[in-house]
Amino acid sequence: MKIATPGQSSLQKPGTDSYPATVPRLSVVIPTYNSAATLRSCLDSVDTQSFEDYEILIQDGGSTDGTADVVRAFHKAHPSRDVRWFSEPDRGVYDAMNKGIRHASGSWLYFLGSDDELFHESTFETLLGSAGREQAGVLYGDVEMIGHGPTQEGVLYGGQFTLTKLLRQNICHQAILYRKDVIEKVGLYNLSYKTWADWDLNLRCWAVTRFQYVNVTVANFRLGGLSSQDGGVDRLFIQDVAENAMRYLKLSPLNPAVNARDFIGWEVLEALQYRKSPGYHALARLIRLPRETYKLLGRVSKRFR
Repeated sequence: MKIATPGQSSLQKPGTDSYPATVPRLSVVIPTYNSAATLRSCLDSVDTQSFEDYEILIQDGGSTDGTADVVRAFHKAHPSRDVRWFSEPDRGVYDAMNKGIRHASGSWLYFLGSDDELFHESTFETLLGSAGREQAGVLYGDVEMIGHGPTQEGVLYGGQFTLTKLLRQNICHQAILYRKDVIEKVGLYNLSYKTWADWDLNLRCWAVTRFQYVNVTVANFRLGGLSSQDGGVDRLFIQDVAENAMRYLKLSPLNPAVNARDFIGWEVLEALQYRKSPGYHALARLIRLPRETYKLLGRVSKRFR
């Protein structure tokens, strides 16, 4: 095990969007803070993977509960594993993940919570061996919910995403593998967003690369933790997402994707449209009318011709 001295390394220049077909090296980034109670199970779920060309980067925020002892014990049991542990103060889990990106040497990145576990020993092999991987910058599957929370335990979360769906709900970051050069192109996690910085990152990635869905359960995702802070709502993200999505994805304010009533930033967008002009706002409201309304108006107009 390598105990690293805290330090910064700059990101490399962005790569290209054409990828070699060879199976790449994977960096598994695990942010920790006082994670002694759950970390060993997390690490064991990585150790049992049939895909073995990976490194484990444990980015610790200065734990005081014996987290380092768990890491040392894991390394002692598996001395051939490429494990690196960095411990220094950070500004939260997304800051730790950003530091992990800087330390990573793999061409693919995966972020696993210290209280989460990979679902099956073939998870990485299935994702990285999937058809269409060579053209994708992001691979993702599903997660199974574990523990108490707003979603029933044992339920699969995810499925295949479209842009409209991504504007309504996020892909769980425990379900995603990112090409490192895609992250280098779009930038790191925005630390202004305390609980949904991963959603913001996914929108930026959607704008520049292909997302490939793989029908596999990637991880057991434990409810609570970061996702439950402030009621599970990132208010600054909601305030910004309409303008961010239009800027990242080059969408018009009249694009149906951002005018859907289930768009997470719809209410903010509506206020922006009204401030632009009442007429513009009225046009946007017409765009939001359900398709059934247009059909009804068409039938009515035919009766009076």
